[in-house]
Parts: sequence; C-alpha cells; structure tokens
Amino acid sequence: MDQMLSLNIPSPNPSTDSSSPRCVLVNGPVIVGAGPAGLAVGACLREQGVPFVVLERTNCIASLWQKRTYDRLKLHLPKQFCQLPKMPFPASFPEYPTKRQFIDYLESYANHFDIKPRFSETVHSAKYEPFGMWRVRTTVSTDGSQVEYVCRWLVVATGENAECVLPDIDGLAHFGGKVIHSSEYKSGETYQGQKVLVVGCGNSGMEVSLDLCNHNAVPSMVCRSSVHVLPREIMGKSTFELAMLLMKWIPLWLVDKILLFFTWLILGDMNQYGLRRPETGPLELKNQHGKTPVLDIGALAKIRSGDIHVVPGIKRFYSNGVELANGEKMEVDSVILATGYRSNVPSWLQVILKNKILIMSLVNCIQEGEFFNKNGFPKTPFPNGWKGKSGLYAAGFTRRGLSGVSFDAVRIAQDIGKIWKEETQQKKLTVLRHRRCISTF
Repeated sequence: MDQMLSLNIPSPNPSTDSSSPRCVLVNGPVIVGAGPAGLAVGACLREQGVPFVVLERTNCIASLWQKRTYDRLKLHLPKQFCQLPKMPFPASFPEYPTKRQFIDYLESYANHFDIKPRFSETVHSAKYEPFGMWRVRTTVSTDGSQVEYVCRWLVVATGENAECVLPDIDGLAHFGGKVIHSSEYKSGETYQGQKVLVVGCGNSGMEVSLDLCNHNAVPSMVCRSSVHVLPREIMGKSTFELAMLLMKWIPLWLVDKILLFFTWLILGDMNQYGLRRPETGPLELKNQHGKTPVLDIGALAKIRSGDIHVVPGIKRFYSNGVELANGEKMEVDSVILATGYRSNVPSWLQVILKNKILIMSLVNCIQEGEFFNKNGFPKTPFPNGWKGKSGLYAAGFTRRGLSGVSFDAVRIAQDIGKIWKEETQQKKLTVLRHRRCISTF
C-alpha cells in the first residue's frame, strides 16, 4: 500500500467555503498524469520500493488513447520501441499493435505493478514551499471537493499532448457545417459522401484523410507549411529502427541524407502533389523543433491517385465553404482540425520565489531560469530534461515518443529511490542506536 497520512480540515461552512481542502501527506512522490509516462514512473518506483500517489483528471488510465484517438490507429513504431520499462508487449502482439491492443497492454501494466491512480482529480495548482515541500491542490470532479497533497517530490507526467490546439481562423465560427478537432474523430463512417476539409498534414491529418477515403468521403488536406513524409519501412526494416542503428555509427546529418535518399527512391518526388519538403533533415528538425516526420501508411498513394486533394493554407471560411490562400474557393460539408496538441503545465505549475507566488510564464521562466519554458516543456533538451530542482521531475517530454518515456521513468525512479533508500537506512540506524542507548541503562 502507498503510505499516506490524511488530515481532514473542515471548513467553517462547507457549503460556501472551498478554501480549506482536505490535506494528504504523501510519504513519497506525487505523479501527475496516468498516461504511459505516469504508469512507467510508478512501475519503476514500485520496483525501488518507493511509495507514490498518481493523480489523473479523467476516469481512466491513458485517456488520450482511450478517449481522443480514432479507431484505425496503430502504433507508428515497432512494438519493441514502444514498450514500457520492466514489462514487454505480449509475444502474440503484431509488430505494430492496434489502439485496443496498446490500451490492453497499459491496463495489464497498471495491474501488474499495482498502480491505482486517484481518478477524476484535476490538479489546478502545484507550488513549492520554502520549507522544502510541494503542495499539490486538486478538485475531485465527482463531488467538487478539494484535496491538497503535500509531498517532497513532484513528477510531472501530463505529457506533450494534454490539450488540443484550436487555431483561430477567420470565419470559422460562422461556418455552417460540422467542425471538430481530430481528438473527437473516431471513424469516417459518418462522413460518407461528404466533402471534408482536414486542416493539418501531420500523422493525424494523413491518417484521418486516409480513413475518410476508405469510407467513401472526399477529403481535402490543408498543407500550409513544409512536411517530411517518410516510408514506414525501408528494405523491410522500420525506418525508425534503421535511423537509430545508423546514428550509432555516423552523424545525424548524414543519417538524414541516407533517409531522404531512400525516401526519394521509394516514394518519389512529392513536391508535385503539394507536399514541400523542409530544407532541414527530418531527424534534425525533430531534435531542434520537435516536429515529427510523417510515416506513410497509405495516404500518399491516395494523394497520387487524387482521392486526397492537397490544398494550401486557409484565408477564411464562409457559411458553406472556404477560401484558400491562393484565392481558390471550395465548398465544404465538414471540417476536421488535425492541428495537434500542447502541454498544459504552465496553467497549473507554480513556484515560490522571494516569498511570492509566480505563475510560470514566459517572463518568469526566462528571468528566473525555471525548469519548464512557456510552452510547458523542459528548457534543458534530451537527455537531461528529466530532472529539475527542488524535487521536480518531468516524464514524457522528450519529443521521442514512448522510447523517451521509458528513458525518463527509469532515471527518475533511480534518482528518487537512491535518496529514499539512503534516508530509510539512516532512520533505521538512528532507531537502532537509540534502542541500544536505552538498553544500557
């Protein structure tokens, strides 16, 4: 069992005073987020014998996968690069597990390591106090009550994709058709026969467009900027696996050259279809700006055949259509915003500086040198972005997917576990000496 001490502090008038939450002292770290990163940290801490509490705002683990992904989704990388620490995927799983298989794996993982998150608790503030402890305040969505956790270590595992990015496009609010973010998209079955505008040409935009095609819709995909599209496999080997192998022996820029050469051989020139390739190589672009290359699983063939129409940026929407940046006007029945996600860390993580609470913002991050930047990512790049000061850690912000999650989780648990074991041993020695002292008298 995780070690906690709960202190009930009643309000003078519970029906009107919400400023006095129930206080819980946690004898170990608080982990915010029960996605793959939070589960991985919990599993590694469990192996170290360190108690912990996992807080999750929704009612399930891995809510991004369970609630905000489309039905046809599969892992983009081979399973050996996506498994969490201490427990591989079942041997019976295919090389690219489905959404349902991945969720089943995560649920088995949580059960195996006895990870029991506190569901439906939304963290709305976490601040470090001068006396050396973190105060994490939550609201329980089921009854509106508030809880304050006091802990020595705080692990931020809310991930890179906590909140949907909704662009502000002129006229979109007055568009008469259906508009959703790709997080709400499940299947193209309800879009049969419709003209659908997919805004965004990343992995989600490509896969949603492909799924729409397979359900006899007519998708147009907005490609406002340049994008790297790579084959998922090169000569029967995962493109990602090949890149990781090459980077052990040759510099990154040369790996990029090799990948682009094979991409040209396999996929051909994509510029003629409206897909402009960036000047910076795919791996270098990922490292510098976190922009993930698209791994093609069939969308490019539909683009070549004309089933998916690639269009430039949007100028404005009107009641039943859209005007593009090149002046072309199109009639549109529905719009799907495949515009990505962002971190939500700056909205709730706080720090104490000079006895004043400063919400982490651009100015404060730059002036005070804090751990997270204005975009909610560690300022120190991989592989050193997992540990901050004052017992603050970050898991799953490496821009390297699930392999980065495992990297962070192992190191966080080892770091906390080392301190935990040293202090636990010291306490045992102190108690033992005390007992011996008493026995001599």
